[in-house]
Amino acid sequence: MEAKLDMVLEQVGRDKNIDKTVLISALEQAILTAAKRTFGMNREMEAKFNLETGSVDLFLIVNVVEEDDAIEGREITVTEAHKAGLEAELGDELLFQVFYRAEDDDRAHEQDEKFGALIDLKNASKKFGRIAAQTAKQVIYQRVREAERDNVYNEFKDRKGEIISGIVRRFERGALIVDIGKAEAVLPMREQVPRESYRVGDSIKAYCLDIDRSARGPQVILSRTHKGLLEKLFEQEVPEIYEKIVRIESSAREPGARAKIAVSSRDRDVDPVGACVGMKGSRVQAVVQELRGEKIDIVPYDDDPARFVCNAIAPAEVSRVIIDAEGHRMELIVPDDKLSLAIGKKGQNVRLASQLTGWRIDIHSESKIYELERRAKEQIAAAIDGAGFDNPVADTLFKLGWRSVGELGRAHVEELAGLPGIGGPDGARRIIASAQSYIQTGGQRRRDDARKEAERRTGMSGDQQLLELDGVDEDVLGVLAQANIHSPEDLIRTPIEHIATTTGIDMGDLARLRQRAISWLSEVSS
Repeated sequence: MEAKLDMVLEQVGRDKNIDKTVLISALEQAILTAAKRTFGMNREMEAKFNLETGSVDLFLIVNVVEEDDAIEGREITVTEAHKAGLEAELGDELLFQVFYRAEDDDRAHEQDEKFGALIDLKNASKKFGRIAAQTAKQVIYQRVREAERDNVYNEFKDRKGEIISGIVRRFERGALIVDIGKAEAVLPMREQVPRESYRVGDSIKAYCLDIDRSARGPQVILSRTHKGLLEKLFEQEVPEIYEKIVRIESSAREPGARAKIAVSSRDRDVDPVGACVGMKGSRVQAVVQELRGEKIDIVPYDDDPARFVCNAIAPAEVSRVIIDAEGHRMELIVPDDKLSLAIGKKGQNVRLASQLTGWRIDIHSESKIYELERRAKEQIAAAIDGAGFDNPVADTLFKLGWRSVGELGRAHVEELAGLPGIGGPDGARRIIASAQSYIQTGGQRRRDDARKEAERRTGMSGDQQLLELDGVDEDVLGVLAQANIHSPEDLIRTPIEHIATTTGIDMGDLARLRQRAISWLSEVSS
């Protein structure tokens, strides 16, 4: 049986695709582990595979030391060595072979008689064969599993980001276990498309998301929801993408529903969109079928962000684009009858366009924007009227980018002084001051209107409403009056920092009091 061990190792190596040296190392380690558990962990031992006999030879290493320095189990004195008939000198290293293959082995008995007492192996060697079998089995299984996992990792580590094909073998806690040839992969529930379903034996294509070397189960992690799957499928179906003539600039997906992909071409004679669509839509339809009916919009990429966003929002038409470069945001103005098309079902179209372009996109209808602009112009005209300026100046300010009274109030004199009809720095200062005054009086007017509405609903004055809040009594009411707080609306709209500075009330207490005011007003209005 021992003679066949070498053949068994070769056979296992071929079946498991594991190098024979790895198996030999595992076998040696297994025997060594079992020996140390049997004879003592303090023993210095060595295991070596014998190619001639096809077995693992086990040796105990004992050092010859001074009379009083011997460590039991690892060292012997010169006197003890001579008593045992050993020609040993101080500092020698002695190797004793431990025979463990059978209890009736003549060599084992001979060792027990000569050196068993000396190295204390006599009793332990009788039971070592049974312990070695179990321990060796466990260690070998573990080392073989580790070798198999290393093989899987080495084979698939370079395939991360590629498409892997396999067959569904079983289900584990909602995850799909996929046979991918020499290994198994897992498709977690979070990476599955909700509308897709599979049965055991079904073929599946998925994106190789990661190779987890430390995973307890399958190491290869697949995904059907990653946008990389969309890009790789197009690369398989479109030769121009594979040959780098057409380039995928970006992509966005809502798995199972809709996707957008932006493409560009390095060759002026090659239409990137047409190349991806294919003859009679054959190429894009092949991708759609693999994604189980997911709708795909192919968008031409443009270096101009505004044009790119307009392309991405297709099939809706865009009338006007307002760009906020600092906020990385765009406002798209679309015809009223195209508004729902631009937004898409539950905001899907604009959401995908935003992901595709990297810009935050807000969509408004032409009629709404026209109404908002009309109101903004009227407010600007009303704000600068007190400074002696007429409507044409308000139109000029609006066209040049001042879209609200608040922006005028924050403007610098140098920004306005050079504009036509302003009248230099003096006129600019009057406009800014008039806008600031308009903001203050307008804010107070809105607060007064809110206070009157609350009084009408509740039949109580503002101070009486404040007394309804937990934590507010006559003393607190008097302190709040110092900051001109006479109603819950005043408490909500006035900055906490201003109230705290004026009254000395802790900001945390004010924040809690404000929250109570908000809740109270909500209850009253409902």
